[in-house]
Amino acid sequence: MRRFVLTSILTCDQTPQVPHFWHKKLAEDHLAAMGVPFVALRPGAFLDNFTRYGSDPFTTGRLVPTGAPGSVMTFVLTADLARYLAEAVDAPGVDGERIDVGWTRPVSVTEIAAIASRLLDRPIAVGAADFPVGAGTTGEERQARTMSADMRAMAEWFDTGRYVADPTRQGQVFGPVPTPEDAIARFLVGLGHQVRV
Repeated sequence: MRRFVLTSILTCDQTPQVPHFWHKKLAEDHLAAMGVPFVALRPGAFLDNFTRYGSDPFTTGRLVPTGAPGSVMTFVLTADLARYLAEAVDAPGVDGERIDVGWTRPVSVTEIAAIASRLLDRPIAVGAADFPVGAGTTGEERQARTMSADMRAMAEWFDTGRYVADPTRQGQVFGPVPTPEDAIARFLVGLGHQVRV
């Protein structure tokens, strides 16, 4: 095998309390211990997940975050990650590395809505979190009880402000790191929207 390319998760080595993150860290460790030539790409949250329930929130005008809307974190487009995964197979000098993947800066869902509003020239609102972790109201308590412990832990981690990539190595290996504005514009165009330039 020339090289195993693992889709890991950003900050997985810092999150034993988030099982699906921690398992990626354990997979990285296992590959290293076995002496398998590998590189792990650690993407941030997928911007594409805003469409995970089949609707286009930029058409409906409302983004629903996982966690607090003002929490700053790293996002990535799955199309960008797919390109990096393909290029990582033959990229020189990356064996054994764990490479953060994201944008030039972390953003909040509130900022994503503001950028999309400017690009679309119409307001995009931010709705209530679909996975609240606090117990402020009966509705929040009910939703928190139905959310898995793993997903609650992930939302809590997002809200720490520490789910943030260092894209330096990403830029060295894969070329210019996308800005939030560029990535959001490409995502909107991919959904069929016309954007202002």
